[in-house]
Amino acid sequence: MPLPSPPSPRKLAHTRTVTCRGYEREDGLWDIEGQLVDTKPFSFPNRDRGGRINAGEAIHEMWVRLTIDLDLHVHDAVAVTDASPYRICPEATATFQRIVGLRIGPGWNRKVKERLGGAEGCTHVTELLGPLATTAYQTLWPAREKREEGSEMRGNRKAILDTCHALRSDGPVVKLHWPELYRPAGEPDQAVS
Repeated sequence: MPLPSPPSPRKLAHTRTVTCRGYEREDGLWDIEGQLVDTKPFSFPNRDRGGRINAGEAIHEMWVRLTIDLDLHVHDAVAVTDASPYRICPEATATFQRIVGLRIGPGWNRKVKERLGGAEGCTHVTELLGPLATTAYQTLWPAREKREEGSEMRGNRKAILDTCHALRSDGPVVKLHWPELYRPAGEPDQAVS
């Protein structure tokens, strides 16, 4: 569906494409991979890339692979810079091992920035870790649901309550799918037993 109103006359100035994919591995772990590509529709000078970056050529092209388990713990993190505006940019990818041991969940973006932000990291690769986290949830969701079927782990669903409009605790989605977590508007939160 297109946006509801036509834009003012304009011309393209920049394109950023982010692609994320999740894979189930044979060893029981999961790989979540992402690629970020920035391009411009015009050529411009660049000393570190032979004098210029041509229209449509990647200014930034970065890749990240997170290897995680079903509980969203990071077992490995690999980053690669295939294109960047400066020769030294690829040096920053070595820091991405610092997120090994983290768990994707509340506070993920803050923890990532603490470990990878600043002069030792790469802004573009660090930004890619946000979409990778949501891709991890989407990838693992069926396997996590299957594991939790009939177990007492159903209470873990409470963590997603009120994280978006559809999953609000007083809404129809929660009432239908998780009635034990449903809380009509105005009622205080009750502990889930």
